[in-house]
Amino acid sequence: MQVLQTSTSCKQHMGTHNQRLEDNHSVLRLLETFLRLLPIALCVTALVIMLKNSQQNQYGSVSYTHLGPFRYLVHANGICAGYSLFSLVIVALPRLYSMTRAWSFFLLDQVLTYLILAAGAASTEVLYLAEKGNMATTWGSACRAFGPFCHKATASTAITFVVVLCYVLLSLISSYKLFSKYDTPTVSNPSKGVEC
Repeated sequence: MQVLQTSTSCKQHMGTHNQRLEDNHSVLRLLETFLRLLPIALCVTALVIMLKNSQQNQYGSVSYTHLGPFRYLVHANGICAGYSLFSLVIVALPRLYSMTRAWSFFLLDQVLTYLILAAGAASTEVLYLAEKGNMATTWGSACRAFGPFCHKATASTAITFVVVLCYVLLSLISSYKLFSKYDTPTVSNPSKGVEC
């Protein structure tokens, strides 16, 4: 009789646990959809700002194409926008869960996070040198002469770091979704002979 009551209690506990997991997954799905949609707009905005970023004055001309990290920023934002759109379509489609899909999202989210982070970091380094210069090599601040160019590059880089934040959160969600599907080890109590 005691074993039957314990078994019923375990089933009720598992039912409540499963209901909580379903509620968590619906909230996660909504959050994931939003986090896959937001980078599309942000990446396209950062991309367009940088593509239109050029300036010409009495000191010369400068364009994003003259600086490798800014070209990389443009390409990285384009790749991330495309991936976000592709992944949004896949997430929005009601399909059954598969381990292949979970692993694919997990790996691609990780790769894209590091890709966009590297683009933002490289652009930040160039902006720092353009703003502060390097007195050891007698290189003055370029942003004094090309202020609007630096402001647009700063805006594009700042938007890129917001995309980085979105991808960090997406990486956490995709890793949770992947690893939460693995069963937890069964706890057994040999003295009672009941598993729960």
